[in-house]
Amino acid sequence: MVPLAVFPLVLVAAVCHAAWNALMKASENPLSLAARAMTLGTVVSLPPVATLWLIQGRPGLPFAGWLLALGSAMLELTYFITLSTAYRRGELSVVYPIARGTAPLLAVAVGVVILGERLHLVAVAGILLLLGGIWAVRRPTSAGAALGPAVMTGILIAAYTSLDRVGVRLGPPWLYGWLLWLFAAIFLLVFTRTRRVTERRLTDELGTSLAVGVLMTGAYFMILFALSIAPLAIVAPLRESAIVLVTAWGIWRLGERRGAWIRIAGAVAIVGGIALLTIA
Repeated sequence: MVPLAVFPLVLVAAVCHAAWNALMKASENPLSLAARAMTLGTVVSLPPVATLWLIQGRPGLPFAGWLLALGSAMLELTYFITLSTAYRRGELSVVYPIARGTAPLLAVAVGVVILGERLHLVAVAGILLLLGGIWAVRRPTSAGAALGPAVMTGILIAAYTSLDRVGVRLGPPWLYGWLLWLFAAIFLLVFTRTRRVTERRLTDELGTSLAVGVLMTGAYFMILFALSIAPLAIVAPLRESAIVLVTAWGIWRLGERRGAWIRIAGAVAIVGGIALLTIA
């Protein structure tokens, strides 16, 4: 039986994920904000993680866990680069649904083409909903230059999620998650400094950076915890309800009004498609 606490936990995580993406889109330099936010999120989460580490007898990760965390962090760096590029080029209510909807489609394609899996009718219905939803989201105003980086963001989501599903099973999920966060923060800082993406200090725009960092880190650890006590079939569709929240925010708060109802319908279809693929 699924603990009832999972449902509000994952929904809160979805709201946090939607909120930090909205703040990223509103930023003049999304990649710079991501670097500051992830660094601050790593620092803020250190005390509770360190306390838990001491209470649980100082657990560790095998060498493979460290390698997976490093590999996933590199993918996270590329993810933030493509996501910030997409947000600079396109609208929030277009970029976010395409990015989040591409990952499950890619997972199905890998399963069918590489692993030789067969699709049930429920999975086929899920794919059709996903494709229809993505088409509806970008149809009112073509995604244009944002389409490429948005799709690449979805591919990267699928890639680092695959690594993380292995990594969290090699030791305490919270320890793996924090090390991944630490490595990703370092990579982001080094990249933004060496490429001169920003000349700002970590203390600039402290309020916004801290808010994004807390929302980002909180959502990540809530999902890790939810996955440790509930099936993926429950967590994934609830988590992706953020697609509807972000689409609605872009339409009503950022003024992305053209084809509003088509976009909302597309976002709902994407979430429905993910739900069907998860239970198939």
